[in-house]
Amino acid sequence: MNSRNLIILFFCQLISSTGQLVVVTLGGIIGSNLTDNQSIATLPVSLMVVVTALSAIPATVLMRKIGRKYGSSIASISASVAILIAVYALHTHSFYLFVISAAMFGINTAFSQQYRYAAAESVDQKFVGRSISLILLGAIGGAMLGPELVTRGQFLIEGIQYGGTLISISVLFVLQSLLLILLGPFRMKDDETTNKPTRPLVEIVKQRTFIMAMCGATVAYGSMTFIMTATPLSMHVIDGFSIEATANVIRSHVLAMYIPSLVSGFLIEKFGLNKVMACGVIGLLGASVAGLTGQTIFTYWLALVLLGIGWNFLYVGGTTMLTYTYKPNERFKAQGINEFCVFGMSALGSLLAGTIMYLYGWYTLVLIPIPFLIMVAVGLKVTNKEVKSLVISRDG
Repeated sequence: MNSRNLIILFFCQLISSTGQLVVVTLGGIIGSNLTDNQSIATLPVSLMVVVTALSAIPATVLMRKIGRKYGSSIASISASVAILIAVYALHTHSFYLFVISAAMFGINTAFSQQYRYAAAESVDQKFVGRSISLILLGAIGGAMLGPELVTRGQFLIEGIQYGGTLISISVLFVLQSLLLILLGPFRMKDDETTNKPTRPLVEIVKQRTFIMAMCGATVAYGSMTFIMTATPLSMHVIDGFSIEATANVIRSHVLAMYIPSLVSGFLIEKFGLNKVMACGVIGLLGASVAGLTGQTIFTYWLALVLLGIGWNFLYVGGTTMLTYTYKPNERFKAQGINEFCVFGMSALGSLLAGTIMYLYGWYTLVLIPIPFLIMVAVGLKVTNKEVKSLVISRDG
């Protein structure tokens, strides 16, 4: 394993997760304070995810041309600038400027979400699941640091609530940019593969295993974003729970998303991709059921914890499965279309979350992911033997 790359990517993941957690936690709350139209209060977070989806393919194109480390480093600087614009939006009480800053922040998210591919390309194929899990563990630090920055930094700058929080995040992204420059060589190198023929994109994406991997990751991220985006709005704005209680629920959710990474890679090696992904489906279904039991702090906490665990198993499994469906010189276009679909669905979920909360309420919202999760469960059953055969042939 390339331990140098994995260590750097671990800390970069920590910083990205901290920033994303802060934006998701505060996005709807700040939005509701800056606009009288509460149905668009989550628009900043929603547009962040939309821009992430729209940036997915351009991000892979840029990284293919100038390399992962330089492309990601530039994106980190853009995140730092976006956060400073958000501070100015708070100072001027401008909702639409805050929306622009959140959307701009989404550019970096498109790059940081591909740290897991950078990790996969730093190790042998048989260790891919383990390396992806290890990088995602960096988000545990983000889950601890993010809520602390939210609560401790909210009154740090007089007259600009949460200004101190956001400036701290901006500094962290500058540090991230510097760390990314230190990345070493990857196992897969473009110059080794550019002269070899590649399959047409349609041939890659029509593979049943590719479709299953993409659908698993897409439904995992879409369901998670849909419910998580609505939670701060439902808890703090509608139900009146404190910002500290809301931040703690989001913290628990993010911990639940990433603590399973301690074992998910090993579970994939031991039990297989489909079984681990099926456990993810069960966890996400459990989140919907828990959300239907009430709107207390405990039921929010239980739903968000199950949401995080289910996301981890289904998302890590889907990402690992995807790496078996393309050749090294096909990776950027395969990863690009996967990221576009994953974050396109995530964007749709985020966009709909605030409107559905405003029009129909929390209980309707948590019911919506269920049919999609059932479809994924059926797909996992159908492709089980095919995936096992592919893994055996690739790993030897």
